[in-house]
Formats: sequence, structure tokens, C-alpha cells
Amino acid sequence: MSDVSALRDEIALREASLADARRERTAGELNEGDFAAIEARESAALVHARAELDELSRQVSTPSPRVRRRRLLAVAALCFVLALGVLLWSSLAPRQAGNSITGSVSLGRAQEVQQLLTEAQADVADGNPVTALNAYQRVLVLDPTNVQALTQSGWLDFSAGSSDQQVTVIDYGLKQLREAVTLAPRQAAPRLYYAIVADSTPGNRALAKREFEVFVDLHPSRGQLAVAEPFLVRLGLAKG
Repeated sequence: MSDVSALRDEIALREASLADARRERTAGELNEGDFAAIEARESAALVHARAELDELSRQVSTPSPRVRRRRLLAVAALCFVLALGVLLWSSLAPRQAGNSITGSVSLGRAQEVQQLLTEAQADVADGNPVTALNAYQRVLVLDPTNVQALTQSGWLDFSAGSSDQQVTVIDYGLKQLREAVTLAPRQAAPRLYYAIVADSTPGNRALAKREFEVFVDLHPSRGQLAVAEPFLVRLGLAKG
């Protein structure tokens, strides 16, 4: 019970920290970059604290496999709150050499792709994931190997499928994330999304650990590391 109380206290403190950060940003006491880093860190920590609290609560009884699967998918759905923090930082971070987001499309098509990517990012930031997903899918029609669109579309599909318990949508999101990692093995963002998804689904702890190890070696941005930190700590990969 002491662990349960500690987790509840942690959740309350992190929720209060987020609320304080929002008030400070509104008052002009906190700039957007610092707020994004705080929001990413606290949101990621909340995902794990709530998942651990749910796990402790489930120990009082043994749920059926079907109920267990629902709850594990619910953990993945909670990870959706991380999308904003990662997306903001990945869009601001310098693009790594050899990892063009538009591939070998023509100039006119490349401009259309970039416009759609910009619109999708704005839609996610405004809390319109369905509109964003539509834009990413339009990008993939124009450029099926676009890593950013594959990553974000895969993440949104996985999150939506987890929330609605639609296995087909979950599997499609996973397929897109795997393809993004294959196409851009040296980009940090696809690795981070894929690692979080692996950690959020049953039986994939070893895969998640491997993916996070690669992610750390790719020199991710400060915001991406803030999102990854709770996962790295729990998997024993955090640097002292």
C-alpha cells in the first residue's frame, strides 16, 4: 500500500507541476522551449506512474487474458500525450545528414509534401489528430517513403487503435513505424516512437530495450531525451 500511496503522491505532484508550468507560460514567466521540455518530461513520467499504479491495483486479483490485454493497450493509449512533445522537438531539431524527409520527389511535389507536413504538425499541436492523420496519409500518397509521415501516421494509428481496441489499426501503425525505422535507421524520432510502442505492448520488453539503446546512441535532442527519460530509467538505461 505504501507503493500505491507513493505513486498517487507522484501523480499529484507531476500534475501540479504541469499546471504551474502552464500558468507560468501564460504569465510570460516561462518561454515556449522550456515549457515544451517540462511538458514532455512530466507527461512521460505521468504515463509510467499511472501504468505502475494500474499494475499494482491489478495485483489484488488475476484478470482474464482479455481484460489484461485491454489494460495493456490502455497503457499504450496513454502514451498519446507524448506525441506533442516529441513532435515539437523533432520538427525544431536540425535534420540529420542523409535523412531527407521528402526523398527523391520533384520540387513541386516536395513543396506540397512540406506544406502538408506543416499543416499536420499544426493540427496535432491544436489537438486535431484526425485531421493531422489525414494530412500525413496524403503525404504518403505523394511520397510513400516519407519518414516523418510514416512515423507520425504510424504513431497516430497505433494510439487510436489502442484507445478503441482495434487490433487491425494497431498492427497497421506498427507496420508504418517499423518501415520508418528501416528507411531511416539513424534518425532518433522513429526509434523513439517505435521503442515506446514496444515498451507499451506485452512481450516486447527486450525489443524496447534494444530500440532505446540505439536511440540513445543517435544523439537525440534535449526534448526527445526528456520524453525517453522515464522509459530509460525503468529499463536500466539511464546514465548517472
